[in-house]
Amino acid sequence: MANFSDFNMGIYLTGLSGQKPPFPLTYAGMEELAKSKLDPELYDYVAGGSGDEATQRGNVDAFAGWGVVPRMLSGAAERDLSIELFGRTYATPLMMAPIGVLGVMHESGHGDLEAARAAAATGIPMIGSTLMQDPMETVAAELGSTPGFYQLYTPNDREVAESLVRRAEAAGYAGIVVTLDTWTLGWRPRDLQHATFPQLRGYCLENYFSDPVFRSRLAKTPEEDRDAATFTWALMFGNPGLSWDDLQWLRDLTDLPLILKGICHPDDVRRARDGGVDGIYCSTHGGRQVASAPALGFLPGVVAAAEGMPVVFDSGVRTGVDVVKALALGATAVAVGRPYGWGVAAGGAAGAEHVLRCILAEADLTMGLNGYRTIADITPDMLVRLP
Repeated sequence: MANFSDFNMGIYLTGLSGQKPPFPLTYAGMEELAKSKLDPELYDYVAGGSGDEATQRGNVDAFAGWGVVPRMLSGAAERDLSIELFGRTYATPLMMAPIGVLGVMHESGHGDLEAARAAAATGIPMIGSTLMQDPMETVAAELGSTPGFYQLYTPNDREVAESLVRRAEAAGYAGIVVTLDTWTLGWRPRDLQHATFPQLRGYCLENYFSDPVFRSRLAKTPEEDRDAATFTWALMFGNPGLSWDDLQWLRDLTDLPLILKGICHPDDVRRARDGGVDGIYCSTHGGRQVASAPALGFLPGVVAAAEGMPVVFDSGVRTGVDVVKALALGATAVAVGRPYGWGVAAGGAAGAEHVLRCILAEADLTMGLNGYRTIADITPDMLVRLP
């Protein structure tokens, strides 16, 4: 049985012939490489967070508050990282979080396709954003046999929302992830200083511009008048009136697994569970939207309230050790965003695949060297609170 940590030894073996890794092996190194390739305004858009960015830093720092307790002589030479999620078996608990400007993060202008190719190569599911530079169907075609999920920013036009979900179903996506915390933009000083917001310039709107219902709302097609189409999107994107009263409508839109993203309070978990959703996505949007406590601090309460319902987690995940700690605190699956995004910017599909394999190798080694053989062995008692 192969271990994901074989990637680690493979680097040493190829090094015998003088071959070095094609990309950095740390988050900081990959971010720096990506920064050198990105327009400064786009870099700040991706790297930045809300307010003074304390929540963003807190999401990352929260992982340092936990340590892993080693167990010896446990027979963990071979590991099994597979999980069951929404009726499917996945080889790993890792997922690719949605990134709304992923398309323009690659020099080709097709970063969503590059990420999908990385998903196909690794078997790690990609959660494709509503805000894609290529239509969702084109992205899905690049996923190969790896399932993808479709993330929905619910527009205030219900018929457009329904059309987007129907298209995701037809394209073969394995679930719908509804983001709840972005019905308006948060206070983002970096973006405000640049006075820039990529979508207002017409970027990453192809899921709308290719949608027949959205196009029916336009006097001219996006090909004829992109500015007018972008303005129509801007009026439609925010949905401040979305409430628990709309949950039944969302549930009735699809038979696919429905996952609510941005849930952090146990009472909200219970309302979602009672409303028939299939999964909870505990996230603070990577600290991009609003000031809050670190997402990792919310995770145990969310898991307890979920009562066995799957919980996906993101926000602040940078390393394989972080993945293991989130699993120990109860996450069913763990999503990474900026890490693979920097990979796409630095090297397209190859860059993203490199990042994902680094994270998996480190998670696998963290489990094996600490004596934990399977995901079932990763429980809260393997962690200790650090001062």
